[in-house]
Amino acid sequence: MKNQLSIYNTLTKKKEVFEPVNPPFVGMYVCGPTVYNDVHIGNCRTFISFDIVYRYLLYLGYKVRYVRNITDAGHLENDADDGEDKISKQAKLENVEPMEIAAKYANGFHNIMKQFNALEPSIEPLATGHIIEQISMVQKIMDQGFAYEVNGSIYFDVQKYNETNDYGILSGRKIEDLLTGQRSLDGQDDKRNSCDFALWKKASDAHIMRWDSPWGEGFPGWHLECSVMGSKYLGSPFDLHGGGMDLKFPHHECEIAQSVAGVGEELSKYWMHTNMLTINGQRMGKSVGNSLLPEELFNGDNQLMDRGYDPMVVRFFMMQTHYASTLDFSNEALQAAEKGFGKLMKGMQLLNSLPTSDASSQSAEELKAKCDAAMNDDINTPGVIANLFDGVRFINSVNDGKATITKEDLEILQKLYNDYVFDVLGLETIEAESSSDSMDDVLDIIISIRQQAKESKDYATADLIRDKLSAINISLKDEKGNVSWSYNE
Repeated sequence: MKNQLSIYNTLTKKKEVFEPVNPPFVGMYVCGPTVYNDVHIGNCRTFISFDIVYRYLLYLGYKVRYVRNITDAGHLENDADDGEDKISKQAKLENVEPMEIAAKYANGFHNIMKQFNALEPSIEPLATGHIIEQISMVQKIMDQGFAYEVNGSIYFDVQKYNETNDYGILSGRKIEDLLTGQRSLDGQDDKRNSCDFALWKKASDAHIMRWDSPWGEGFPGWHLECSVMGSKYLGSPFDLHGGGMDLKFPHHECEIAQSVAGVGEELSKYWMHTNMLTINGQRMGKSVGNSLLPEELFNGDNQLMDRGYDPMVVRFFMMQTHYASTLDFSNEALQAAEKGFGKLMKGMQLLNSLPTSDASSQSAEELKAKCDAAMNDDINTPGVIANLFDGVRFINSVNDGKATITKEDLEILQKLYNDYVFDVLGLETIEAESSSDSMDDVLDIIISIRQQAKESKDYATADLIRDKLSAINISLKDEKGNVSWSYNE
């Protein structure tokens, strides 16, 4: 590939040039949702971030198989090895079958992703559809001596594994610290050590979701499904594994250990993790009373929101911060994103009607190179957006007659914006402009009339327009031939 994409590999803790195992094929696996409740906006950030990674790999010309799983069994409360399956628990609360819960919330997740214009994955496997493969994987791990059975449950022996491998290679955790920091066993726990984790759990009489196995009726551990389905559909090792940073430990750490123990291969060559969302500076969550669902963000039906925002505005807002950095939600930030989104789309509309000349004031190829360089630098979407806005300023200057562009550069610019805004960033036009965008248009017209009055030396009219705007708390500022406006505090 002509472009050299570099990504920060959380496995090696450094930025590396992306080199697929079997180019031009790329295998990409992203941990999908556990379908027992509505997906929250923090989850959406992860899936939107990897949608952009997927889109950019396609843009570079790779043949991508994108696998995103659905966890519909085996994920216990508090991400632990004990307690109740989250889907079974919700099924009891709603008095329905567990698979009704799984289908209901999986469909809701798909609807949200569609509103965010996320591409569908190539394959979306279910944990319950791969029970046989998971049992087989458990048996392989046991055959290699890295797992043990107690009362029908199978546990991964972390200490045994760590004798010849590095449990903690991804997260940086040390087994000595894990053993010291976790509770001591009280004789009632089946595990040999507190840091061991379940590969297969014996089902209690009250457990609804259960399958036959060589060890009796039970169900798979949560960590097992991704190792199994990733290697089944993408091979071992595959190219890229992604998810939220909250999955780095224990989920992804356990995936690596299982794969090395069972098949003797690393699961994935590159690991990428998105960072968390905060809202008004606080970590988002039900426990602190500031959780936010996507639909609430769209319709404004949440006490934290002043009003609703279009899904494209929210998507645009998310990509203004690097995927590995914390993203803070606020009404002010969303309003700024809405205004910026409007300006970007307005600039793209002007591309269809710009006059051409014999020379260009700015190189379109140079702008394209800057956008490519930003994306190649660990999917730096904020850098791409900054470059696109530089281009919008140039577009506006050409439209105002203050700059020129050749027909060839215009065609390059049109393709660049179409490729990046629609194909890579995954944005779509919004049919109905927001009231704030309409106000921007009105003010642009008023300022243009005032400017014409000044050029005609009709200073009385120009001053009248300024004073009338000031009376409704809108200030104008003349600087270097341009006029900016702002609302007074």
